[in-house]
Amino acid sequence: MAKKGSLSNNQLLLTECIEQEFKESSGFASIDLFFEHFAISELLKNYGLTDDEVDGGIVGGGGDGGCDGFYLFLNEELILPDQIENLSAPRGSTLTLCIAQTKNEYRFKEDAIMKWKTISENLMNMSSSLTDFSKRYNEQIIDSFKMFRDVITKLIRNPIKLRIQYYYVTLGTDVHPNVVQQADELKAIAKRCYPSAIVDVSFIGADALMDMYTTDTEIRTELELAYQPISLSKKEYVVLVNLGTYYKFITDNSNNLRKSFFEANVRDYQGKNSVNSSIADTLEHCITEDFWWFNNGVTILASEITLMTTTSLQLVNPEIVNGLQTSREIYNYFYDNPAKLEEEKRHLLVRIIMPESEESRDNIIFATNNQTNIPKSSLRVTDPIHLQIEMYFKSRGLYYDRRKNYYKNQKKKANDIIGVSFLAQCLISLILRKPDFARARPSTLLTDEDTYKMLYEDNHDLEVFYKAAKIGQMVRSNLRLCADLTSPEKNDILFYLIYSVVAKRLGKKSITFEDIKSFDINTLSTEEIDEMRDLIYTKYKELGGNGQVVKDNTFVGIVDSLIGI
Repeated sequence: MAKKGSLSNNQLLLTECIEQEFKESSGFASIDLFFEHFAISELLKNYGLTDDEVDGGIVGGGGDGGCDGFYLFLNEELILPDQIENLSAPRGSTLTLCIAQTKNEYRFKEDAIMKWKTISENLMNMSSSLTDFSKRYNEQIIDSFKMFRDVITKLIRNPIKLRIQYYYVTLGTDVHPNVVQQADELKAIAKRCYPSAIVDVSFIGADALMDMYTTDTEIRTELELAYQPISLSKKEYVVLVNLGTYYKFITDNSNNLRKSFFEANVRDYQGKNSVNSSIADTLEHCITEDFWWFNNGVTILASEITLMTTTSLQLVNPEIVNGLQTSREIYNYFYDNPAKLEEEKRHLLVRIIMPESEESRDNIIFATNNQTNIPKSSLRVTDPIHLQIEMYFKSRGLYYDRRKNYYKNQKKKANDIIGVSFLAQCLISLILRKPDFARARPSTLLTDEDTYKMLYEDNHDLEVFYKAAKIGQMVRSNLRLCADLTSPEKNDILFYLIYSVVAKRLGKKSITFEDIKSFDINTLSTEEIDEMRDLIYTKYKELGGNGQVVKDNTFVGIVDSLIGI
C-alpha cells in the first residue's frame, strides 16, 4: 500500500470517500467488500443496474479465478439465468460479457491478468468440459460461464455482435508495461475462442473512477425542434422533431442508445415483427412523404421542461414511455446509414409531458401502452398498489424501487432500498413457502397471474408488505455483515433464512398475511437471526454447500425439521 504522502489528489479523495461511505453503509462486512460493490456499481453505471443486480453478479471468493464480478448483457439489458429459455436477439443485437476484478489498493498487478488468462483459456473454450474444473473454480463461476455458453448457443443463428470486456479496477494511476503485455496476451486468448468478438481490457484507476463517481445522475438535455411547439401550458408540448435530430437525442457519444431514456418503457424491443418491419420499410423507402404521417410518434415524460428558445426544449430526466419500437427502428436506420443523418428532412411526432404527480405518471404509462398487445406483467408496477406501497414504505424509512434506480440516484442507502423483485421474493418465501422458487426465478416472479393476484390484488394491507420487506431487509443485512460466508453462499440461503426466522417465531409452516401483519419486528433480534443462519448454513454445507441444495424444493422441509415445526 502506497504512503499517503505519495498519493495523487484523486487517490486521496477517493480513499476518504470510500471510507466515509463504508461507515455510513452498514451493509458490508469489510471495506474491501464495500469497495468491490462501489467499484462495480460505478463501472457499470451506464447499464442502470440496481444494487441487488450488482450484488447478484458478484462471484468473488475462493476459487473465483480472478473474477469478482460477472455480468452478461444483451443490448445493454442484464440477462438472468431464468430468462435464457425465452431469449431472442433482434437484428443488430450486441451481447456483452463484463468481467471485473476490483482491488482496494494503489497499483495494478500482473497476477490479476494472469488469473484471467488461465480462466479464459479453461472456461471460454466451448470444447472444454466445465465439470472438469468444478474443483478448481467455485460453483458460481462455473454457473456464470455455463450461462455465457448457453446464451451463445441459444443465439447461434442470430447475427449478433459479441463484446468481451475485462475491467481491472484499483486506486492506482500507472500501469506497468508488463501488465499491459499480459493484457494483450489475454485479449489474444479470448480472440482465439471467439475470433469475431471485440475484446478489450480496461484499467480503471483513481482518475477514471473519480470521473465516474462525480458524474451527475440527473440528466439535463436539449431537444431541438423543427418548428415552434404546440402548447397549452408549460407542462405539455406537442412537437415535430427531425428524424436525424431525434437519433442524436436518443444516442450517446459512442452512438449507443441512451438506456436511461427507456427505463420506464414497459415493452422490450420486439425485433423483426410485422409492425417493426413496416416502420423500417417506411424509413427506408418513403423518402418524399413525411414520416409522422405514417407513425403515431413517441411520448416523453420529464421531471422538468424548459422552453429555451422558440425551437428548443431542455428536458430533465427524460423517459420515453411509449414509442420504443419506433425509436429503435430510427436508431437502426441511422446506425446503418450514418451518411443520411445530415440530409434527413422528415420528422417524428413527439408528445412531451411533465406529470403533476406519480399517479399521473403511472396513468400516462398505462394508458399509452394499454392500447396495444403488451403482457400485463409488464405493466404491474403501474398498478395503484405499488404506488401505495412506495408511499407507505417511504414514510417508514424504506424506499420501494418501483421506478428503477430512482432512490439510488437520490443517494439513498442501498440497505434501505427495497426492489420490486426483492419484495416479491420475500412474499413468495413467506406466504407461499417457496424460498427455492424465490431464489431461482427473480425475473419472472410477477408474470404468473394467480400468484400476482394472491399476493398483491387480494391483499391490500400495506402493513403486510412493509413487515415482509423489513424482515427481508434485516435478514439481508445480517448476511451481508457475515464475513465467513461467500457471496454465492449468502445468496443461496437468504430466502430460506427469511422464511425460517418467521416460521420459528410463529411455530408453524403455513404463514398468513395476518401472521405477518401481527409479527413484532421490533423484537426480532440479531441473536435470533444468527441462530437460524448457523443452523441453515451448517446443514447446507453438510448437503454439499452449493446451488443444487437450495434449488431442491425438499430443502424447505429440511429447514422445517431444523427448527422443529
